[in-house]
Amino acid sequence: MRQWLLASLVLATAVVGLTAARQAPGSQDQAAGETGTSLRITSPLGRTGTATKVRIVAQVTLASGVTLSPLDFYVDGVKVGTVESGPPYAVDWVDENPLERREIVVQANDSAGHVLKDTVVLPAYEVVEKTGVTGVLLETSVYDKTGRFVSSLEPNALRVTEDGIDQTIDSVTRENIPNDLVMLVDNSQSMSRRMDFVRRATERIAASLHKQDRAIVAPFNKHIGTVTGPSDDAATLGQAITAMHAGGGTALLDALIEAMHLLEHAEGRRAIVLLTDGYDENSVATQDDVLKAIGETQVTVYVVGIGGVAGISLKGETMMRKIAEKSGGRVYFPPREAELVMAADAISSDTHSRYLITYTPKNQEKDGTWREVAVKVPEGYNARTRAGYFAPAPPPIRPTIEFTVLDASRRYVDVTAADLEVIEDGVSQKVDTFQEAVDPVSIVVALDQSGSMKKSADLVRQTAKDFVLAVRPEDSLALILFADEPKYAHVLATNRQWSLDAIEKYNPNGGTALYDALWNSLLTLKGVPGRRAVVVMTDGRDENNPGTAPGSAHMFDEILPLSRQVGATIYTVGLGTKLDRETLEKLANETGGQSYFASDAAALGEQFQAVVENLRRRYVLSYTSSNTGHDGKWRAVQIRPRSHGLVVATGGGYFAPAE
Repeated sequence: MRQWLLASLVLATAVVGLTAARQAPGSQDQAAGETGTSLRITSPLGRTGTATKVRIVAQVTLASGVTLSPLDFYVDGVKVGTVESGPPYAVDWVDENPLERREIVVQANDSAGHVLKDTVVLPAYEVVEKTGVTGVLLETSVYDKTGRFVSSLEPNALRVTEDGIDQTIDSVTRENIPNDLVMLVDNSQSMSRRMDFVRRATERIAASLHKQDRAIVAPFNKHIGTVTGPSDDAATLGQAITAMHAGGGTALLDALIEAMHLLEHAEGRRAIVLLTDGYDENSVATQDDVLKAIGETQVTVYVVGIGGVAGISLKGETMMRKIAEKSGGRVYFPPREAELVMAADAISSDTHSRYLITYTPKNQEKDGTWREVAVKVPEGYNARTRAGYFAPAPPPIRPTIEFTVLDASRRYVDVTAADLEVIEDGVSQKVDTFQEAVDPVSIVVALDQSGSMKKSADLVRQTAKDFVLAVRPEDSLALILFADEPKYAHVLATNRQWSLDAIEKYNPNGGTALYDALWNSLLTLKGVPGRRAVVVMTDGRDENNPGTAPGSAHMFDEILPLSRQVGATIYTVGLGTKLDRETLEKLANETGGQSYFASDAAALGEQFQAVVENLRRRYVLSYTSSNTGHDGKWRAVQIRPRSHGLVVATGGGYFAPAE
């Protein structure tokens, strides 16, 4: 299914906001309403998807001669405030977790003995997976030479280019979609003398809302304060302005970015109406940061410049014009009441009088780059649309690396993320998560039962059983016995009796197909989720029974590449003196495991116990790779301890996902 976004191809796990549901009033509420007295919650009527301070607002209508008791405000049955008298009837509440359902109730009694009550349910935001976006939707306004809106152009009169290349337009419509507005109101000290002017502008814009439109009033100085809405009630939005008390410094650019977050998950046309005198004294963000955020969020910015105590600076005016232009919005500087009415009406007309142009970009690369878009119209007309969009970036790559940390004496060392540095292909990475490795492990045990093991058979049986019983109950085990060829004793399972019964039948005879046993062990783990390990015990080298040729069809050079693909840690337990120690050590070292050696079978129990200890003393960390390329290539990863004398054992890296 194709998903259209406003000039955006971005697709990932998305948070979808749901409109608030108003519960049907009870019989007492009905009776109150019939007398001309009513109570209605007008804010919030939805959620922004971010944890923020919200103004809960109720509008009350009283019949002649009727008085009202204090209004009580509840969220999920817990009182969050009381208003003794009003209007406004409003309290502040922090919506700490938009992912949980909330029920808002406002209740009061009137002097006629009626109960006034209204309930609004704010559904939880839902996290859903969307399908890939292949189309772009552009909102475009067209004007004639006098600045009047033009709505009569035929679809074939419009042309779209992306990065200078003509695109094939899929459709052009005049379909209306709901507006989601944030009225971002400068509440700093420099605006103190113009707040009445600001309130009238806000009320005028709010009054122009269409059915299904929603608006948020967000006052700001150094930060955005308590927001009112989303609401469709003009009186509620106007009261939010009246409740403001101008003061403090101004962080205009920071506030714009915060306001974009309030619209991040809005489903309609997203716009910010900024009412300000253009002064910015405290922002951390830069103008370029705001322009980048506009490209990412696809929000249209309209600016109503209101001269404060010191008027509007040239620098502020230039900045506001650029921000509005890049977003596809407009700038207005109404010096008087009449011009204010015109500006408010123009913003309303602009947001509701737009062509919706859809096209499928010829460039379908998911490279996260900026794509410049232009809409061409016949001579004599001007088109206003956003400057472009950011193509979707490939999904982030988040490898998980398992490792142990030892000192010079091979003793385990406790560390934290701050004690380590992670390097991927020579580039330092930032650790996202770090913890002890406690998830279950899928383990394949491969036991050498070649003829040379006959003298040690009883001790091998006992120590192998001890190992099986020492492994955690939640870990899965599979058993392979190998001599002339590897043979499965049983598949991965948590049934320890299967392993014990198979070990009891251990009967040495024949050659040593060591590499084939490792190959089959790794194939057993391929595709198995979670942590993976191979424990191989042998007293020799890969050879046939006479000791004159290899014992396996597979070669050593095939084992390590397969271990990388599988992501398995290999532990090697060597018995005696006639084994290939160098090969066993290399298998363990390059996969992040350990090699253990026993001179005689009596010491095998100690070596198997060391494997159990290692499995329990491991860490895992994860990070978001700075290399976003989905190229399927091997990435070399080093985990470097910041303290001298420590040794980190890892598998050496991971394969990046392929497209």
